Amino acid sequence: MMIKLPKFMTTTVLLMSVLSTTNAVYAENKPVAITKGLSSVTLMHEGAQVELMRVQDNSNTITQDFVLTSRPCPPFCIQPMIFAPGVETLGELEVIDYLVRKQAGENILVIDSRTKNWVEKGTIPGAVNISWVDLTPSKGATTEGIMDIMLNQMGITLIGDIDEFEVDEAIVNGSVADVFNYAQAKTLVLFCNGMWCGQSPASMTSLLRFGYPAEKIKWFRGGMQTWQILGLTTIP
Repeated sequence: MMIKLPKFMTTTVLLMSVLSTTNAVYAENKPVAITKGLSSVTLMHEGAQVELMRVQDNSNTITQDFVLTSRPCPPFCIQPMIFAPGVETLGELEVIDYLVRKQAGENILVIDSRTKNWVEKGTIPGAVNISWVDLTPSKGATTEGIMDIMLNQMGITLIGDIDEFEVDEAIVNGSVADVFNYAQAKTLVLFCNGMWCGQSPASMTSLLRFGYPAEKIKWFRGGMQTWQILGLTTIP
């Protein structure tokens, strides 16, 4: 049985329907920029061009990997805002600025400090993966492997004609100034999963122990968690 509505109610229902549809379309099409004057930036990642921008779907949500709020501590404890004296903490816009400057040829390296299983789920365009494990002797990192990373990726040089045994001895004795020359070392921007993740802090602990200048170390504390919250481009 069809119920016949009064004319004024029919008009009201139709108007509400039109407004609802219009609002839905408007919401779906509303653009999402990085900042008011910046929609995207073009970067290179492993030889391919990538457009860094925010997801344009206004209903987008973060992935399941980052929805948990109460991971057990330890090991997933809240990290401090300032990691160490001289190490600058960055936000998302500063990270993007460093990515753009690196693209333009500045002496910068953006490092995803996570293990490979995390990186495979998505990383920041323009970043390279140097796992914290590969910089941590207690986790099996060798002096030879650490030297290879620092010399060939981070831009440091050795002082004089020394070998890995002398480097190892210098690290143990705390006399790294005798073996490493950081004059041309790259500015490093390190990140991991977020403010509850200890992977990039572990990398920074090792680097500082090796004598890497604190002022050349930058830390994106929010990591992949806040990167995803803002819907910024990730690369699997």
